[in-house]
Amino acid sequence: QVQLVESGGGSVQAGGSLRLSCVASGYTYSSYCMGWFRQAPGKGREGVAAIASDGSTNYADSVKGRFTISKDNAKNTLYLQMNSLKPEDTAMYYCAASKGPVSDYVLLSLRAQPGLHYWGQGTLITVSS
Repeated sequence: QVQLVESGGGSVQAGGSLRLSCVASGYTYSSYCMGWFRQAPGKGREGVAAIASDGSTNYADSVKGRFTISKDNAKNTLYLQMNSLKPEDTAMYYCAASKGPVSDYVLLSLRAQPGLHYWGQGTLITVSS
């Protein structure tokens, strides 16, 4: 059974940095796409960043130049380095893992499909001004 566990969330002032981690069990990181999504209060889940098995990446326009997604296949860990955080980055952040080729395509496109990917429980980030 695949399990994704996020960590690294917390409260930070605007302009600060945080790094999220997502550790997987029962899953082979190197084979499929992984990604980060977020959901602010009262809003839908939106894609933040994704990384393919070959290391290629895709970012939402709102985080380009500020966030960096990476993975360590040996540690089965996905990361999201977040710099220059803004109050509008406040949200619950979720790790997502592909279930296969179709899931790969959708995830890499930063589309949230609850039944199509594996999901973690989320970690909360609050950015104060």
